[in-house]
Amino acid sequence: MAQRDATLRVEVVTATGSTFSGDADEVIAPGGDGQLGILPHHAPLLTTLKIGALHIKRRGTEETLFIGGGFMEVYQDMVTILADDAERADSIDEARAEEARRHAQTLLEQQTSDVDRAALVGEVERALGRIRVAEIHRQRSGRRAPPPTSEI
Repeated sequence: MAQRDATLRVEVVTATGSTFSGDADEVIAPGGDGQLGILPHHAPLLTTLKIGALHIKRRGTEETLFIGGGFMEVYQDMVTILADDAERADSIDEARAEEARRHAQTLLEQQTSDVDRAALVGEVERALGRIRVAEIHRQRSGRRAPPPTSEI
């Protein structure tokens, strides 16, 4: 009798709801201490996630998501990601992300408060993360880069 291929059940959720729910052959996540590759039958794991790309691979296809940090639990072929922010790569508006980065960078250069600076550094990092994930998706799908937005 043929044995069914082992898969992972993957759930990616944020405070606003589910971003991804499905099966996968492999998950590659931006762990707090570096990239993590998760395959079926992985040992139990609880770890932090940093800003970056989450790759969910299934039968030769790959879904890429932007993750804005959070936590990941792996237990009995179930991968649960509780993300501070998550967005499918194909939904990212690169021009809007670049504008958010520019705006946060401008404000960062004007701030003197350590608290304000820390918050703005986080905004810049999130915008850069979204831009990088959108670029990965664009390159893999063979699309052209969006035209640069003009600065006033």
